[in-house]
Amino acid sequence: MLTHSTILGYPRIGPRRELKRALEAYWDGRLDRDGLDRVGADLRAGTWRRLAALGLRALPSNTFSEYDHVLDTAVLLDAVPERYRAAADPYFAMARGADGLPPLRMTKWFDTNYHYLVPEIGARTPLRLAGDKPIREVREARALGHETRPVLVGPVTFLLLSEPAAGDPPPLTRLDDALTAYADLLAALAAEGVEWVQLDEPALVTGAGVAQARRAYEWLGALSDRPKLLVASYFGEPGEALPALAATGIEAIGVDLVRGGPVDPAALGGKTLVAGVVSGRDVWRTDLGAALYELSRYPGVVVSTSCSLLHVPYDLDAETGLDPALRERLAFADQKVAEVVALADRLARGARGRAPSPRPAGRPAESTLEGRAPYPERSVQVGLPPLPVTTIGSFPQTGELRAARAALAAGTLDQRGYERLIEAEIERVIRLQERLGVDVLVHGEPERNDMVQYFAEHLDGFATTRHGWVQSYGSRCTRPPIIHGDVRRTAPITVRWTRFAQSLTERPVKGMLTGPVTIVAWSFVRRDIPLREVVVQVAEAVRAEVRDLAAAGTSIIQVDEPALRELLPLRRERQDEYLQWAVAAYRHATSSAGDHTQIHTHLCYSNASEVIAAIDGLDADVTTIESARSGGRILGELDGFGRGLGPGVYDIHSPRVPSAEEVGDLLDAVLKVVPVERVWVNPDCGLKTRTYPQVEAALANLVTAARERRPSP
Repeated sequence: MLTHSTILGYPRIGPRRELKRALEAYWDGRLDRDGLDRVGADLRAGTWRRLAALGLRALPSNTFSEYDHVLDTAVLLDAVPERYRAAADPYFAMARGADGLPPLRMTKWFDTNYHYLVPEIGARTPLRLAGDKPIREVREARALGHETRPVLVGPVTFLLLSEPAAGDPPPLTRLDDALTAYADLLAALAAEGVEWVQLDEPALVTGAGVAQARRAYEWLGALSDRPKLLVASYFGEPGEALPALAATGIEAIGVDLVRGGPVDPAALGGKTLVAGVVSGRDVWRTDLGAALYELSRYPGVVVSTSCSLLHVPYDLDAETGLDPALRERLAFADQKVAEVVALADRLARGARGRAPSPRPAGRPAESTLEGRAPYPERSVQVGLPPLPVTTIGSFPQTGELRAARAALAAGTLDQRGYERLIEAEIERVIRLQERLGVDVLVHGEPERNDMVQYFAEHLDGFATTRHGWVQSYGSRCTRPPIIHGDVRRTAPITVRWTRFAQSLTERPVKGMLTGPVTIVAWSFVRRDIPLREVVVQVAEAVRAEVRDLAAAGTSIIQVDEPALRELLPLRRERQDEYLQWAVAAYRHATSSAGDHTQIHTHLCYSNASEVIAAIDGLDADVTTIESARSGGRILGELDGFGRGLGPGVYDIHSPRVPSAEEVGDLLDAVLKVVPVERVWVNPDCGLKTRTYPQVEAALANLVTAARERRPSP
């Protein structure tokens, strides 16, 4: 069960996004629970069948989730806050909200673009085995002829990723209770005849929780009634966690050799190494010779992916439209499984490989920050009332818009016909905002399929896919572009539509751009030059677009950087260097606007409080951030923030419509720490995933709450 070859996880949304469609049908009442369960069972069966057909020897299970694997773990351990227990469907109430109940907070899974639900664990929260999902999937796979290795979020990572209930100590103080629940689960799995269990502990690569992990795995490793344990760390080097785990009674350790580099074989303490030599985070083919060279250093090694393949698309064979020369360089999930199997076969035959070529060092990071005049000296006059209301950019992407894009691609709708539809949608969005009383308008981005892919389609050096979907959260998927060459902008991208929208109204319309760090973070990036050099190339392209928007008379330009925190290195000692060049790239991109254009930026679901100094360094006039779903938790970090601030007061990732009173309560909390003349009122992200009825009702409540709190003239 843990010999030869394995992977740490596999995509779960479905090769054609079958789970997405089933979830949305279930939420809309078009599919019952049995129908949703059948779709899940079909996807799991298809995964095991496909992995076995590719030659994988050790198959994982419990990697499937209807929404999020961290939420699954909370439900498995009965860590369900009391307020959700009476909901008709507590699982989806925690994920999406229900009956006036806000959902759990959501944030990024380490330095990826996957979002997880943050468990809430207080001193009295139950932590006990309350579910059997891992056991059911073992039985399900066995009935189909497959023995599997259940995959679980490890107890230390689970608690480190959780947040305390109000006034309670950190969840890691509940480790003993969690370990008892894990022991009960391990015993139940052993009774099912399960030979191996995988416990994922990626939090250990940050340096946090190492002492607790040693204690946890000494205790779990000493249990007599359990399967063998593989503890997997990934997303970086294990550092001090490796000797800590090696000193316990577990049987195997998974290490990310792609992002973390090689480890000393002697440090393994005789444990089996599950060697992550095939990257689970990018779409490039593995250098098999270099991987074999690395694998040959470790006796009895098991070949694996560096992390779960959740972060890459399913199958390159579906991408028939890519340039053949580029296709030769690519590998999606199925191709990566084949690489794992091929490496294990060659290793078993005694192949040794060759030393890898050194990676380019690149140029030193720039230290000079470009920008406009200092913030207090800029002449940004936009004539707005106190507490101006705006939105983040996108409006609902309707079925008609998606059908129009498909018809254009199929040749059944000509370019001019498509443009007329886009113009009509922009006018609809402008008129709606005027009627609701929004102060700074957006054009709604109907021409954009995605905030990154749209720009990738208009820049040299990028390729885009048709079926390369990757789960972001729940039913939400993206198609990350592929940066394969030097990035250049050859013509304006957004000026035409921004100018058209502004021609329809006297109110200011924001120009809407995606920032250079986010474009790179949400793409699959070339590996032949350093990451910062790719960001600099994209920043130059964004700078040209900012310049042209300002020249066209756009008085407010929003350049979003929601991924600023996402690319932050997991190890503290590397973070300052990254923030230095990331901030410099943003300031370079926006410095072409001049001192009479108001620059906005936006960050969401990325623990902005951890980079608050860098946010100030971006030098934007107004910063909008997520605040609604987290209950305003960032507000405590904002004392002294000296620029315009829009803490989002409407959680757009939930179908809930907040009342004017709820919005007002959040605004009141903001106004206690930020002067009214610097506060903006806005949702916490774009409105693309919502419906027009939801948007109209929510924005009306935002306008009402803002007007009620505006000081008298």
